[in-house]
Amino acid sequence: MKAVEYRDKVRRAGGDASKRPPRDLGMEALVEVLDGTRTVHFHTHRHDDILTVLRLGKEFGFTPVLQHVSEGWKVADEIAKSGAPCSIILIDSPGGKLEAMDLAFKTGAVLEKAGVLTAFHTDDYITDSRLFLRSAGLAVRGGMSRDKALYALTMAGARILRLDSRIGSLEPGKDADFVVLSGDPLSVYTRVEQTWVEGRKVFDLSLPADHLIAVGGENANRGEAIHTDEEDDQ
Repeated sequence: MKAVEYRDKVRRAGGDASKRPPRDLGMEALVEVLDGTRTVHFHTHRHDDILTVLRLGKEFGFTPVLQHVSEGWKVADEIAKSGAPCSIILIDSPGGKLEAMDLAFKTGAVLEKAGVLTAFHTDDYITDSRLFLRSAGLAVRGGMSRDKALYALTMAGARILRLDSRIGSLEPGKDADFVVLSGDPLSVYTRVEQTWVEGRKVFDLSLPADHLIAVGGENANRGEAIHTDEEDDQ
């Protein structure tokens, strides 16, 4: 509400600097939220917290992005009605804190059925990023369609971040960020063989140093064992 007042004062002042309120960078950030030029990502688990976020968005005229949404399956219709996208996290060993106790594999399926734009994320270091593809596999086990699960790994996240013109799919003119897999993306037996960022190979499982990073073991976390582009340049 202070940001609304700040914005109104600035607008009323127009080009008259003497009438403008003292500059407040915090308020300016919130004004960007109110104007729809800054996206707010809300960390939520419980359904009542999710509904609170949606109420705030409706009251102040912005569309939030919902992160985690462990109990999103309980209020999927309300999320869909608001137009808020979700980035969900799925783990095969739930627990850790009370507000996440109702996390369920079916969240992706329920959100898909309701028509919610849904992506996946991991939560390093709590959930290792190497389990990213596994999240989609767990969602499919819970009833999400395979096509939407793969979309949630790729284009959905790009759309949520408003970066879909650059990343999220293999198309001419995009950033050429992709991975080369050994098999089915949703199989636990599939390995990441190569990783490319902006058209440059930054990981190759066939290289001993990169293989060590992938599988762990002695020296895996030591700087001298890490394969880097700088080493290639030398």
